[in-house]
Amino acid sequence: MIIRFAGFGGQGIVKASLIMGQSAVFHGKNAIQNQSYGSESRGGECRGDVIISDDDIYELEPVHNDVLVAMTQPAYDKFVPLLRPGGTLIYDKDLVIIDDKLHPEGIHKYGIDATDIAHKQFGRKIVANMVLLGYMNALLKIVPVSALEKAIAENVPEGTDQLNLDAMRKGIELAAGEVAAKTGDAG
Repeated sequence: MIIRFAGFGGQGIVKASLIMGQSAVFHGKNAIQNQSYGSESRGGECRGDVIISDDDIYELEPVHNDVLVAMTQPAYDKFVPLLRPGGTLIYDKDLVIIDDKLHPEGIHKYGIDATDIAHKQFGRKIVANMVLLGYMNALLKIVPVSALEKAIAENVPEGTDQLNLDAMRKGIELAAGEVAAKTGDAG
């Protein structure tokens, strides 16, 4: 599975990709993570790619992705055409307006108000990445929650682990609601 997290520097893009890769390793998978960002530390284009596999990984910079997590409009515009047909788009509805003309055939689209949720429920927009990470993992069932929790605890600044874990769990809760609504099990 090839996952691309994309947005602006300062949104925790690289951190989310690093956590996803490490959680896959904790789950016994092979994983690599790489990143690219502009010269600005905040506000410039930023992406973090994660490749997760049961087998050896030889491709370090994939052209096409199975999953795109888009946290800004420029990231969405640039990278959604690189999703594989049938891939999954997960986006922050606060910051991205989707355009079906850009999408490869048959992709699955999921949007949540991650930045708004992070701000209103946790008082910190920076944890929108954790909301999206929990949401994505719950929808796609990539790793057990325990592996994700361990990777978060090991990679976030000291004293922010509970905040980040709570934001990730909120994403899981939102995904559960999404699944229930689609299957008619809401309530």
